[in-house]
Amino acid sequence: MSHGSGPRPATARKSADLRGSIRIPGDKSISHRALMLGGLASGETRITGLLQGADVLATGRAMQAMGARIRKEADTFIVDGVGNGALLAPEAPLDFGNAGTGCRLAMGLAGVYDFETTFLGDASLGRRPMARVLEPLREMGTQVRAAAGDRLPVTLRGPKTPAPITYRVPVASAQVKSALLLAGLNAPGITTVIEPVMTRDHTERMLEAFGAALSVETDVSGVRTIRLDGRGKLTGQEIDVPGDPSSAAFPLVAALIVPGSDITITNVLMNPTRTGLILTLKEMGGDIEVIGSRQVGGEDVADLRVRHSELSGVTVPEERAASMIDEYPALAIAAAFAEGNTVMAGLDELRVKESDRLAAIAAGLKRNGVDCEEGASSLVVRGRRDGKGLGSAAGATVNTHLDHRIAMSFLIFGLASEHPVTVDDVSMVATSFPEFMHLMTSLGARIA
Repeated sequence: MSHGSGPRPATARKSADLRGSIRIPGDKSISHRALMLGGLASGETRITGLLQGADVLATGRAMQAMGARIRKEADTFIVDGVGNGALLAPEAPLDFGNAGTGCRLAMGLAGVYDFETTFLGDASLGRRPMARVLEPLREMGTQVRAAAGDRLPVTLRGPKTPAPITYRVPVASAQVKSALLLAGLNAPGITTVIEPVMTRDHTERMLEAFGAALSVETDVSGVRTIRLDGRGKLTGQEIDVPGDPSSAAFPLVAALIVPGSDITITNVLMNPTRTGLILTLKEMGGDIEVIGSRQVGGEDVADLRVRHSELSGVTVPEERAASMIDEYPALAIAAAFAEGNTVMAGLDELRVKESDRLAAIAAGLKRNGVDCEEGASSLVVRGRRDGKGLGSAAGATVNTHLDHRIAMSFLIFGLASEHPVTVDDVSMVATSFPEFMHLMTSLGARIA
């Protein structure tokens, strides 16, 4: 899927204090799952707060291609589902553009049906590995045709009767866990997923809300065993999608590193599996006040008041990576303006995101004068609070590699560095955070 007629560079410049209150767009992970389960459930699902980014809209089109009816009335998306087990064979390949989550979860959802489904994506998604999802599907009886290395395009044909399996997830991946649980919805018997390290649990929460027979047990060592009884009835629900903490990361870090800043970010998802960044920034000395904690649709939500802070480097526990893997680019920016060393480890998963994020972060930091060291699965950033000498006096441009989080991270960097920072393209930011430029400039950020 194209992100526009061509690259659209942008430059961020040192800004005065950021002030104001903003509401972040809906959480991307929950938005994907709401459309999928709404499209699969019997009856009507009403979704407010849905993220209307390109990734989520691609998931919506895929569900429509498999029989769901989706319409928008004012701020509400209304989904008329087909009923569990009743997806229709799509007449054309499903193009997910840049949406890795949507593509992998849909492979689980549709891949066990007795029809052919072909999955496509843009150049970035085409480079991302799909084997971790395809392997358990093969165990359930799905026939797979894929490009070299189990990459897109992928064509799946499910068996007449999928086999429920017990599968131990080899890496901490909510996408693998979720794809297998969605596949289990159409398999007779019990599908069991064993998760050694807990990852975001939105799929489990939402499956239970829609009426799936699901149980979760956690042993003394923290290993989770999730059991799903397949072929049950799912019933349409009302869902209010809270704000995406991965998107909130960018204004949050900006307020911490731009002197004089004082902002409030409202309606942020505070699911314990998604708050690793906030915990880490607080350990670095970040002034982050959690206000009005509440429950919305089974999820923890709160407002965040964030003030400029004198940050110090920390060593981030490796086991925390699963709860903040998408936020490491933003954390690296905070680390660049923290006194001392920030050590991040367990970052293998960053190598297989929209780009090789670990390499892209390190290259961007070095290009803008930050002393850092990239390891095979680690990053050490040696920061300086005053931002002196940081940025690009010579006008060098950060290569975003078509990665929305790299683009937003380095625009945040430029708000506190001595020299401006230019990124080569911001058009792909629409995949997850279409309002990014508008919301940041509304707070006083100098981005153009």
